[in-house]
Amino acid sequence: MVDDGEFGGTGDGPVTEPAVVHEAQADEAIVSRISLVEDQPLADRAPAFAQLVDELRAHLEGTDGEARRSGA
Repeated sequence: MVDDGEFGGTGDGPVTEPAVVHEAQADEAIVSRISLVEDQPLADRAPAFAQLVDELRAHLEGTDGEARRSGA
């Protein structure tokens, strides 16, 4: 059997780890979100960035963010 490299074998095709693909997609998503916030009027940016920070914090902490908001 000849390996054509399509699935990460010994062929010439690039091997992309699923975690790397997911990380790249996450990077693109956050850059897109930041760009959308930066396109808003100046007065609306601070609350939009605060919401983004809350979402990122909740994701990193493994929560939905509600516990932190209700306790604040």
